[in-house]
Amino acid sequence: MRVIGTALALSFGLICAVSASAQEKEKTEQKENQEKVIKVTAERSTNLVGKADSATQGTVGKKQLQQRPLLRPGELLETIPGVIVTQHSGSGKANQFFLRGFNLDHGTDLATSIDGMPINMPTHAHGHGYTDLNFVIPELVGGITYRKGSYNAAQGDFSSAGSAELKLADNLSNGLAELGSGSFGFQRFLLANQMEQRNNGSLLYGLELFGYDGPWKVPEKFRKTNALLRYSGGDAKATFSVTGMAYDGKWNSTDQVPQRAIDSGSLDRFGAIDPSDGGKSHRYSLSGNYLRPQGKNAQTQLSAYAIDYQLNLWSNFTYFLDNPVQGDQFEQADKRRVYGLNAAHQIKSTIGGRPQENAFGLQVRHDNISGVGLYSTQQRVRFATTREDKVRQTSVAPYFENRIQLTPKLRTVAGVRYDDYSFKVDSSIAANSGSRHAGLVSPKVTAIYGLHKDTELYVNAGRGFHSNDARGTTITVDPKTGDPAQQVTPLVKANSAELGLRTVLVPGLQSTFSLWQLDLDSELLFVGDAGTTEASRPSRRSGIELTNFWKASKTVTIDADLAYARARFSDTDPAGDRIPGAIEGVAALGVSVDDPSGFSGSLRLRYFGPRPLIEDNSVRSKASTLVNGRLGYRTGKNSQVSLDVFNLLNAKVSDIDYYYASRLPGEAAGGVEGIHTHPAESRSLRLNVSWRL
Repeated sequence: MRVIGTALALSFGLICAVSASAQEKEKTEQKENQEKVIKVTAERSTNLVGKADSATQGTVGKKQLQQRPLLRPGELLETIPGVIVTQHSGSGKANQFFLRGFNLDHGTDLATSIDGMPINMPTHAHGHGYTDLNFVIPELVGGITYRKGSYNAAQGDFSSAGSAELKLADNLSNGLAELGSGSFGFQRFLLANQMEQRNNGSLLYGLELFGYDGPWKVPEKFRKTNALLRYSGGDAKATFSVTGMAYDGKWNSTDQVPQRAIDSGSLDRFGAIDPSDGGKSHRYSLSGNYLRPQGKNAQTQLSAYAIDYQLNLWSNFTYFLDNPVQGDQFEQADKRRVYGLNAAHQIKSTIGGRPQENAFGLQVRHDNISGVGLYSTQQRVRFATTREDKVRQTSVAPYFENRIQLTPKLRTVAGVRYDDYSFKVDSSIAANSGSRHAGLVSPKVTAIYGLHKDTELYVNAGRGFHSNDARGTTITVDPKTGDPAQQVTPLVKANSAELGLRTVLVPGLQSTFSLWQLDLDSELLFVGDAGTTEASRPSRRSGIELTNFWKASKTVTIDADLAYARARFSDTDPAGDRIPGAIEGVAALGVSVDDPSGFSGSLRLRYFGPRPLIEDNSVRSKASTLVNGRLGYRTGKNSQVSLDVFNLLNAKVSDIDYYYASRLPGEAAGGVEGIHTHPAESRSLRLNVSWRL
C-alpha cells in the first residue's frame, strides 16, 4: 500500500500544479482537430497533448520495443503500462494476460490486432478470445497503439478492458541477420531484409527459426518457424500493402503443479505431473491494406484478411481426480478459417466555422470453425469424446464517429456502433445444436479540455463488450454429466467511464493520471476442460493509474508506471465478493541507455501484486517482483552483440497461481483443494550477435 500511497500523493501534487498553471494565458491556440492524428510508429516520448482522446491512450515505438529484453513474444504487450503477461503452460501456448482488475485469461476483454487483422479467436477450443502472439517476429513490429477502456467507435468485441494494435514495419532502414544462443537450450536465427521494386514498390521478408527447452524437468522442446513476406507500394494517390505470414510450432508443456507436492519435497518446482502434456499449432494468413486520400479533406481505408488456424493442445490440471486409472488429461482441438473486412471513410469539414471530422466504418468477420472438440486422452491418445462441434460465427458492425473542435480549448468525440452477431452450432450432441442471433448498440463519448498548452483533461464514457462462446449460446445439455444446462447471453455489456489528465509541463517528462470504473453485466466463462459455459455474477471494477516517461538526456530514458484496481462482484452471495485471480497492484520501472560510444543497456523491474484466489479472499497469491536486463555493444559499423538476462535476481516466485481441487496418486477420492502454481523461470542468459545487411 505504500507504493499506492506514494502514487496518490504524486498525483495530487501533479493536479495542483496543473490547476495553478491553467490560470496562465494561453500563448498558442490548439491545432485544428483535423491535424490531430496519432501515428502507430510514434515513440512513447512523442507528445500526445492535442492528439490523444484519453489519458490512457498511447503509443510504443520501434525503438522502445527494441530496448526490451523479451522472454516471449507475448511480452510485447507488457510495453503497455499496467499490462502483465505471464504463462501457466508451455511456451507455445498463448500467454495469460492481466489488466485493469481483470485476469484476462488468454485474451478475453483485451482486443488485439496486427495491421487491422484480429488476433483474438472467439469460440476457441481452449479459451474464448484466445490470443497467441507466437506468430509475431518482434523485430518486424514497427510500433503499438493502445487504448484502455472502450471509448472509440472502432473498438468492438473483446475491448472492455482495452485494445492494442500492432503495426508491422513497411520498410527496414537496413537488413538484419541475427544468431542467438543461451540458457536452457535457447537457439534462434533471424533473417530480415527489404528489396526495392519497380514503381516505388518494396518487398520485405523475414524468417525466424526458434528452439527452447526451458528450465523444466521435462524439456519443452519448443520448436517454431515464422516467415513473413510483405509487398508495399503506392504514390501520392494511394498506398497499399499485401502481407503473407506463416507460423508452425510444437512443444511439451509443464502446466501448473500443486504447491503441496512441492512443499512435501515429492516434486521439484520445475517438475511435471503429466509429462505428456503439450501441443502443436499453425497460423497462416494473407492480408491487405489500402489507403486512398481524396483531396485534403477525405480518405478511405480498406483492409481484408484470411486466416487458416489449427491447434491441438493436451493438458492435465487435476491429474487423477476424475479418472483414477487413465488420468485426467484432455485434448482441445481447434481448426478454422477466418475471413474479414474493415472499411473506414473520414471526411473533414467545418460546421459553424468549427473544424470537424466524421468517420464512417464497417467491420465484418466470419469464423468457419470446421472442428472444435474436447477429448479424454492418455499420453495424447484419445479414448473418449466429450463433444465435437462445427461452428459458423459471423459479426457485422457499422459505426459512426464525430470529432469537433468546439472552442480553442474544448473538443469532443462522439460515436456509436452496432454489432450484429449470428451463431450456428452443429454439435455431436444433437440437443446442443442450434442457432442464435444477437445485436448490441454501443454509444461512446469523450470531452477533452485544454487546461494549458501542455496539459489536457479528459472525460470518457462508453460501452464495450465481449461476445460469448457460441457453444454456450445453444447448449441445453451438459456434455459431461448429461444434466440440463443453461444457455448464456451471446453479448455481454461492459459500461465504463474515466477521468484523466495528460501533461508535459516538465521538460522531457510526460505524465498521465486516470481514475476509471467499469461495470460488467456478468463474468461469463467457457470452461474448456468441461465443455460447458458458466454464467457468473455481475461485477464492478475501479482503479487508479499513473504513468511517467522521462527523457532524462539524449541517451537516457526512464519510465515509471503504477496501477491499482479494485475488483468485486456487485451482487450479494455468501461465497464472497472477490473475483478470483483479479489483478490489484502493478508497478513497472525501467531505465534505458543508448550511448553514441556504442554501449547500450536496459534494466527493468516488474511488480505483480497479490491477488485473491477464491471469493471470500481467505486464500491469496503472493506478490512477485522480476528484474530483467539487456547489455549491448556495437562491435563494428554493421555488427552488434547483446546479452539478455531474465530474472536477474533469480527470484523463486510464481508466474501465476490458481486454487482448485486435484488428486495425486495415493490421495483419497475427491482430491485435495489447494494452490496450484506455475513458477517463474529461473535466471537465464541469451547472447545475440547481429549484423546489419
